[in-house]
Amino acid sequence: MRIIITGRGVDLTDAIESYVSRKLNTLERFFSGIIQADVMLGKATNHHHKGRIFFAECKLKVPGKDLFSRQDASSVYEALDLLRAQLERELKKRKVKLRGVEKKNKRTLRKSKEYTPQSDY
Repeated sequence: MRIIITGRGVDLTDAIESYVSRKLNTLERFFSGIIQADVMLGKATNHHHKGRIFFAECKLKVPGKDLFSRQDASSVYEALDLLRAQLERELKKRKVKLRGVEKKNKRTLRKSKEYTPQSDY
């Protein structure tokens, strides 16, 4: 999987980049067909009264439909943890949907093979 990391209003240190790659590489356990992950980290705005709010968003390119998630938190690392958990749930849901389609296709294929019209003539 290729990981592209960009920052908006945040300095991307080596520690943050290694943390992102370590977190996102674990997603391949749930879905092996991930092609690319575009990750953006940054501060939401400077005008929050409750302190700094950071965001982490990721677009996963998988065969078929791309997955997207965005999470806000009080630190970059916390936002990444929430993002990874959300992406894990979405990948599991996607995998279940693909299995259902595969099973349905196998059933229709098996039924079409079993049914051979016999003529009594």
